[in-house]
Amino acid sequence: MDQVRGLPWKRTVLALLLFGTAFGYLEAAVVSYLRVLHEPARLRFHPGRPPGDLFPLLTLEQLRASGPVQTQTLPIEIGREAATIVMLAAIALAVAGNTGQWAAAFVIAFGAWDVTFYLFLKLVLDWPASLFTWDILFLIPVPWAGPVVAPVLVSVAMIVAGVWQLRSEARGEPVRIGAAHWAGILTGAAIIVFAFAMDYKNVMAGGLPQPFNWTVFALGLLTGVGSYAHAAVRQHSWASPCFDVGEGVETHGKDDA
Repeated sequence: MDQVRGLPWKRTVLALLLFGTAFGYLEAAVVSYLRVLHEPARLRFHPGRPPGDLFPLLTLEQLRASGPVQTQTLPIEIGREAATIVMLAAIALAVAGNTGQWAAAFVIAFGAWDVTFYLFLKLVLDWPASLFTWDILFLIPVPWAGPVVAPVLVSVAMIVAGVWQLRSEARGEPVRIGAAHWAGILTGAAIIVFAFAMDYKNVMAGGLPQPFNWTVFALGLLTGVGSYAHAAVRQHSWASPCFDVGEGVETHGKDDA
């Protein structure tokens, strides 16, 4: 069946990519406003800091000293980030017919949102200066930080895996993700989050980020991607039996002589 819950899978992917792209622009617009809002306080405590440098961050004490507006925006921003994940999960739920389709749709929308967010930031603010510019990625439950290229790599991998999953589902050969593969995918995700958040105490204290731990990040990315790729390869090998062309007899790779 060349459909995902009643929709052609290519149209579904296109809709998710369009949603993610529009959401990426919306996110970039919000960030542009937030930077204007916080810049006076940042200049007060870090005069002479180039506008494109996000670090050092303002500490909680510095936010409180800057007035109620600065402190009020923090819980609002955390709530906005949580709402972002809910929105991405909701659009995935709207097009999915099962858990596998939901996960695939979610990672496609998430990946498109994240990649286009940085593209639009570059257009709107001429930031980041390069793919290795550091960014604050998320605030829940603690601040995540890392070079821009790291989340972009994760997002590209998510989009590729999600499209492959929906394509396989539509062809009637869905990738069967067993408990072991899910464990590998979730473990990889947890390691990636750890790589982003491992320096959070220093960042929250107003320090400059420590060198990014690419080893931990690569371990997480390879664990997650490798687990899904193993499930996909295994499914493909099971779904592609060998045939004896001369006899037209299905052999499934075994010697029946």
